[in-house]
Order: sequence, then structure tokens, then C-alpha cells
Amino acid sequence: MAKSQQTYSKTEKEKKRLKKREDKKKKKEARKAEKDDGAGIPFAYVDHMGNLVDTPPDPSLKVKVDADDIVLGIPKKEEGDEEKFDPVRNGKVSFYDFNKGFGFIIDSENNEKYFVHVSGLIDEIDEGNAVSFELEKGMKGMNAVRVKRI
Repeated sequence: MAKSQQTYSKTEKEKKRLKKREDKKKKKEARKAEKDDGAGIPFAYVDHMGNLVDTPPDPSLKVKVDADDIVLGIPKKEEGDEEKFDPVRNGKVSFYDFNKGFGFIIDSENNEKYFVHVSGLIDEIDEGNAVSFELEKGMKGMNAVRVKRI
């Protein structure tokens, strides 16, 4: 007598496949029934405060805006608006290594430390010297460049 080729795991897989097919069919029918409700696309309105609402806005609260009053971008500066900014700053050399060619300068106005490299020097400097310098954006922050001894 021959044994059945159907094993337990095969029957379980077949049951799962049939159940999945049935669930898919039910979901499809549910979507079809939901679609036939005829509700359509819901409308969203913007009220006078700029909020989204589901009711039409009250026309009496409508505000008239003149297109010329809308400013796009950054407003242009007037001649008297600009502040006088001096790019040259003063400070004191807190550390400088001759062998490696770099050091740090402390700004006298805001006590910030700025990195200085030998390539940014005009005069030779030493620790404790009063210097004037300009700032430039570097890889790790602001760097002091065009450094002169005062």
C-alpha cells in the first residue's frame, strides 16, 4: 500500500494560502463597497485666520490685501540703516608655536579665541604681543588673517 504524498506542513501551507486568498478577496470587496458610498472628495476651506476648516468662510470677515504691500525677499537697505563695521580687530597673542607655525589670538572686544596660521601673518609675532587682525571663515571656525603687530 502506497503512502500519501501529502505531509502535515504541506497541508498547513495550503491552508494559509487559501486563507490569504480569502482575506484579499474580502478586502477588495470592502474597498469596492466603500467606493460606492458616493461621498466624493471632501472640501477644505481656509478661514480668515489662515486655518483649514470644513465649513465655507464668512465673506464679511474677508480682508482685502493690496498686492503692492506684499514684500518678497529681503527689504532693501536705506543709506542710513547700515552700521559702521570695522573688519580690523585688535587682540593679544595668547599662544604661538614657531616650530609648528600656528597659534591663538584673543580678541580684546569679546574675548573670543581665534586660530592664526603662519600663512596669515604680515609681521612676526610672539606670545603677549598686541596685534591687529581680520577674520576669515576657516575649516573649523573663524581664523585670524592679515595679522600685524601694533
